[in-house]
Amino acid sequence: MKIYKINHEHPEPEIIQLAGSVIKQGGVIAFPTRCLYGLGADAFNAEAVDRVFKIKKRPSQKPILILVDRRRQLERLVSHVSKAAARIMDKFWPGRVTLVFEAADTVPHHLTSGTAKVGIRLPGHAVAAGLVNSLGRPLTGTSANLSGRPGCRRIDDLDPQLIQQLDIVLDAGPLKGGTGSTVVDVTQDMPRVLREGEVSAKEILALIKR
Repeated sequence: MKIYKINHEHPEPEIIQLAGSVIKQGGVIAFPTRCLYGLGADAFNAEAVDRVFKIKKRPSQKPILILVDRRRQLERLVSHVSKAAARIMDKFWPGRVTLVFEAADTVPHHLTSGTAKVGIRLPGHAVAAGLVNSLGRPLTGTSANLSGRPGCRRIDDLDPQLIQQLDIVLDAGPLKGGTGSTVVDVTQDMPRVLREGEVSAKEILALIKR
């Protein structure tokens, strides 16, 4: 196991390129997101995503969110972007909010877990953003923890069982922590907050009702 220290504001290009290369080869890494460390794999590589599920011991019927490097990537991932969804993105992206969309027909089954939905976020951390940009396609962004256990804001807090199964770890030091992004289902006319995180349900509803 190799742990690479990386600058959280100005990530070293060579480390980003190394991590991107590992991901392109089907690897799974730990990397920093805005609040907590996440597990990164090529979202369109079914075997790599399956590894993420196994590493986390996550039930296969629970889909994992993905990160994109620009809103234009939504065109190939979702069937529709509502006015409410666009308003939420305008206000709270990058970071802070994960939106659950109706998945486009082209989205692989392993990303939707049979729900026909996909959770997407534009990352709000320089390392996460650099990784997605380097990869050139969506990256998994699920939290780096065993399923059902709290997320980790420091590499030292990662479960040893989990760390042993990773290819590399990017250590950006302690993160801000907290509950992570707010998850909002935007598949219906009235968006529904599935998990309250950095952004309160009250803020989401106030924005939508304007």
